[in-house]
Amino acid sequence: MLKYLVTKEDFVQALAAAGNKLVVVGFVASFVNCLSRQIVDKFEALSLEYTSAEFFKVDITEYPEVAEEQGISALPSFTFYRNSKKVDSFTGTDFDELVAKIEALL
Repeated sequence: MLKYLVTKEDFVQALAAAGNKLVVVGFVASFVNCLSRQIVDKFEALSLEYTSAEFFKVDITEYPEVAEEQGISALPSFTFYRNSKKVDSFTGTDFDELVAKIEALL
């Protein structure tokens, strides 16, 4: 299930609570274009399919400090963490590539 992170503290706690589980964070914005919106909508569906991972969304227009600390410079961006450490990232709208990254990291 996709959960929203709304503060830096939420972000840090979510990573810590996940432990060794894969954490996938989607960095999005309310002003994204149509192609970006499509992958963001599909991202939510992935959270229901890949239940062995934790999925979170951060709206950078509301919480830019989290995105800035994570080095997000383009949207949509998806960042993968394990044990509170970044293990991979993906930026763009290629849904198949996003799925491949998730499957490779599980």
